[in-house]
Amino acid sequence: MQRKILVTSALPYANGAIHLGHLVEYIQTDIWVRFMKLRGHTCHYVCADDTHGTPVMLRAEKEGITPEALIERVHGEHLRDFTGFLVDFDNYYSTNSEENRQYSYRVYQALRDNGKIASRTISQLYDPVKNMFLPDRFVKGECPKCGAKDQYGDNCEVCGTTYSPTDLKNPYSVVSGAAPVLRDSEHFFFKLGECEAFLRDWTRGSETVGGAERPRLQEGAANKMQEWFEAGLNDWDISRDAPYFGFEIPDAPGKYFYVWLDAPVGYMASHRNLCDRLGLDFDEYWAKDSTAELYHFIGKDILYFHALFWPAMLEYSGFRTPTGINAHGFLTVDGAKMSKSRGTFITAESYLRHLNPEWLRYYFAAKLGSAIEDIDLNLDDFVARVNSDLIGKYVNIASRAAGFITKRFGGQLAGELGDAPVIARLQAAAAPIAEWFEAREYGRALREIMLLTDEVNQFVDANKPWEMAKQEGRDAELQRVCSILINAFRLLTIYLKPVLPRLAADVEAFLQVAPLCWADAQTLLLGHGIAPYQHLMTRIDPKSVEAMVEENKQSLAPPPAPAEAAAQPAYDIPPVAETISIDDFMKIDLRVAKIVEAKAVEGADKLVSLTLDIGNETRHVFAGIKSAYAPEALVGRMTVMVANLAPRKMKFGLSEGMVLAAGGDGGLYILSPDSGAQPGMRVK
Repeated sequence: MQRKILVTSALPYANGAIHLGHLVEYIQTDIWVRFMKLRGHTCHYVCADDTHGTPVMLRAEKEGITPEALIERVHGEHLRDFTGFLVDFDNYYSTNSEENRQYSYRVYQALRDNGKIASRTISQLYDPVKNMFLPDRFVKGECPKCGAKDQYGDNCEVCGTTYSPTDLKNPYSVVSGAAPVLRDSEHFFFKLGECEAFLRDWTRGSETVGGAERPRLQEGAANKMQEWFEAGLNDWDISRDAPYFGFEIPDAPGKYFYVWLDAPVGYMASHRNLCDRLGLDFDEYWAKDSTAELYHFIGKDILYFHALFWPAMLEYSGFRTPTGINAHGFLTVDGAKMSKSRGTFITAESYLRHLNPEWLRYYFAAKLGSAIEDIDLNLDDFVARVNSDLIGKYVNIASRAAGFITKRFGGQLAGELGDAPVIARLQAAAAPIAEWFEAREYGRALREIMLLTDEVNQFVDANKPWEMAKQEGRDAELQRVCSILINAFRLLTIYLKPVLPRLAADVEAFLQVAPLCWADAQTLLLGHGIAPYQHLMTRIDPKSVEAMVEENKQSLAPPPAPAEAAAQPAYDIPPVAETISIDDFMKIDLRVAKIVEAKAVEGADKLVSLTLDIGNETRHVFAGIKSAYAPEALVGRMTVMVANLAPRKMKFGLSEGMVLAAGGDGGLYILSPDSGAQPGMRVK
């Protein structure tokens, strides 16, 4: 029975590089999709970059480019990395697409017409310098429970307490450093609480797949849903105020869809784009009466959005709900969180510079099961397991038999194999291995495959083809034994193909066969010609792993203090000025200032025009720092100014103070206060 299946992975955010932690999910998904295609099912795998939100907007602003230019560049980088790891999307798209805009509008309008959208006024923290409402992660302050400083607006990383940004003590904006203020704004909400009865049934329900009932959620996920039901489902804020990079809400100028509304709709948009390219029927997969299967592979950290918000959005906007949501755990490296200082926060790009991607695909698969469990990349075990399993066991089978077939029999396999229990055992394993791949029990499938390779290698050792080759009159027996080994190698390749697609393609070329599918496990190569054997895979050199780790190390410690006998600095140090009294110093009114505007002065080579916020007023100052700073890079920075300096009329206008800077001909460096200082504070 051929099945129609649509599969997605979570959308990577267009604000950073792909790293090995991300790849757990995409490799897991790609293996499942490749397996389904090998089984002869119609299976499409779509994904997209998640492009909207405040972080993308601010990063683009910091880089001096448009958000569209940023997401286009990141899209290329992400696709390059996924392709490098042999993740074979049928369509890799962007949420900043016209298809996503239209489906986001359609979903929202259907929810609104169905009475599931409400509006009300809420109070939020607002950055008065950047003129924007602040997301939780863009506010920092002191934890209201333990007092730890520099904690984000949603939870304390020291004591673990969760809270609202308004609960923080001495909050400040991560964007500008300014003290945020409370402002009211109208927001739109999805009435999630009204969907509870539907969601309770849905999260505990099952779907009929291939004649069998399969739960929509893993047991651990369903239990987590129960905890959230008991805590109570809150209405979900689905709007954000300008400035915001995203889709503006229809009939609500200045209001934008929160990224978590249009991001999952991006699954539909990417599939719509694929359907338009290939002439497929979109409704066949998304209509209420669809008989196709829909699966989402996600990390456990976004389970709430995918198992509650997403099915409720689909149900009440007239679309079908997912067949299953498959959540996985996180990745640790050598038993600890990925670390930049230890070099274990490894990017996909860096890995590919040093190591074969199929080594990691195999190692991840050997660790993955269907439960929501974290997996560990132990680098020593990684080297040992790949070298033992893939080189010492699997590839070794072909290398021990192919040479005899080429040199002694012109590359021709035997016309019959006779009684070959090892082949019968391998063919009988096709069904259970398929069941384990279907159930995402990759580790169990690979353990079985490696047990089979052990049996094949025991067959080699028992028959000793190298000794047969030296004995007259045993040519037919030698050809039969080596043909059994080549057929065993082919069967093992079929079972490993979802995990090792590039190696499988090399084996297909060596065997001179069409691309292998799962049904080929029930046939054999008899009287068939093969190509001369060339080595298929090398061992991992531990030095390559060490080089990769070293490349990814980033020092997070401050630079060491100079030694007592340090050499004389390479810049001139002017002599200290004449001594003054404290009274003299107190005559100078130094104030913390926020640079709210900076622009070049036309006709002036050195001057930058600055507008400074000093708490209760703004000042205009001309500063001779153009050689050291691009004006746009100064906006939002905190600095220190002389506030009681007599105004000076200049050719370009009136300068109402002076910004403090160090240096001279060798470079200029404006002074900045420590984080937490606010505009108007006096320096004393």
